[in-house]
Amino acid sequence: MDVTWYVCVSALRTEDNRWRRPVSSPDREVRAADREIRAARNDTPRTARRPVVAVTGAASGAGALLTQRLAESDEIKHVLAIDERRGEVTEAQWHVLDVRDPAIAEKLRGADVVVHLAVDLDLGTDPAARTAYNVRGTQTVLTAAAAAGVRRVVLCTSAMVYGALPDNDVPLAEDAELRATAEATGVGDLLEIERLAQRAPRAHPGLNVTVVRPAILVGGTDTALTRYFESPRLLVVAGSRPTWQFCHVEDLVEALEYAALEKVEGELAVGCDGWLEQEEIEELSGIRRMELPSAVALGAASRLHRLGLTPSPAGDLAYTMHPWAVSGSRLHEAGWRPRWTNEEVLAELLEEVSGRHTVAGRRLGRKDAATTLGAAGATVALVGTAAIVRRARRARRRA
Repeated sequence: MDVTWYVCVSALRTEDNRWRRPVSSPDREVRAADREIRAARNDTPRTARRPVVAVTGAASGAGALLTQRLAESDEIKHVLAIDERRGEVTEAQWHVLDVRDPAIAEKLRGADVVVHLAVDLDLGTDPAARTAYNVRGTQTVLTAAAAAGVRRVVLCTSAMVYGALPDNDVPLAEDAELRATAEATGVGDLLEIERLAQRAPRAHPGLNVTVVRPAILVGGTDTALTRYFESPRLLVVAGSRPTWQFCHVEDLVEALEYAALEKVEGELAVGCDGWLEQEEIEELSGIRRMELPSAVALGAASRLHRLGLTPSPAGDLAYTMHPWAVSGSRLHEAGWRPRWTNEEVLAELLEEVSGRHTVAGRRLGRKDAATTLGAAGATVALVGTAAIVRRARRARRRA
C-alpha cells in the first residue's frame, strides 16, 4: 500500500507566546523511505500525452537545472530552451533571444507549457533596469504564450510576497493574503509579476497560470538573505522572533517540474518542512549575534543604503525580524516532498559563503578598492551605531 506523510503545522501559540511547531527535520530513515515511494510513483507510465515544455532563463541557475532535468525525463516530449546565450544542455532546442522580444511568440509555437525563469534579482543590478526587465519580460512571455496556443505558464516569484509581519500565521497557507510592500530588494517586481499572473487568465481565456513561491533560496544564489550569513555577527533586532525556512534549488526545480507536468496548479509555496528559530540558527552556524533596537537598526540600514554603502534597503531587515514560513501543503498533497531539511540547507549555505566577508550587506573584496572602501565605510557606520546604543544604555543606567 502506498503510504506518504507530511508535517502538519499548527499556527497556535503557547502561553509564553512562542510559536508551537513540529521538529524542523523529519527522521532521515522516514525521509529515505518517502523518497523510495516517490521514485516508484514516478516510474509509473503516464497515459497523458507528453508535453513540450519551454524554459526561459535556461542557460544558468535554476533554469539550467530544470532544463537538464526535463530533457532527461521520460514524461517530457521535448524541451525548448530560451535565453540570451546558449546553455550547455545539448538535448534541448535552443533559441537565443531576449524574453522581451515579441519574436518569442514564434519560438513558443508547439509548446504546451512555458516555465518562465528569466527574472533578474541580482543585488548589483540597477533597480529601474531590473524592474523594466522583470515586468516587461513577464508581460511579453504571457502575451506570447497565449498567442502561441500555450495552455499553461509557470511563473516563479518568492514566498517574500506574503510579507514578513509580526502577526503572520506560522506557517502561512498558499492562499494567504500577499501583504509585502515594495521596500525590500526585488519584492516590488515580484508583486507586479503576481498581479500579471492574476490578470492573465482574464486577458487570455484558456491560459492557465501557476505561480511557485520558494522560501529563502539556496544553491548558487546571492541575495540579501544569503549574505546575512557572510557577516561576522548576525544582526538581531531586539524583540523580534524570525522564522528561518530555506529552499534548496534542487527542491525548487522538482517543484517546477511538478507544475510543468500539471501534477499541481494554482499558487504553490515551496520550502523545507518546518523552520528554524533564531537561537537554532546561531547554534547551528556558530555565528554570534549583534543585537540592536529596532529604531536604531532600521535607521542605520536606511542611512547606509541611501549613502550607497550597502546594496540592501532597510525593507530587507523585516525578513530577518518577523515570520514568513510557508506550509507547502498543495505540493505535499500532490506527492512532492523536499529532499533537503532546513539544517542541511543551512550547512550547504555556510559552506558556500565560507571565506566571504560581508558587512551591512556589502561584500568586502581584496582586489576591489572601491568595494573595500565602501565596506569600510559601512563598518564605521555600524561601529558608530553600536557606540550610540552603548551611550544610550549608560545614560539610562545613570538616570
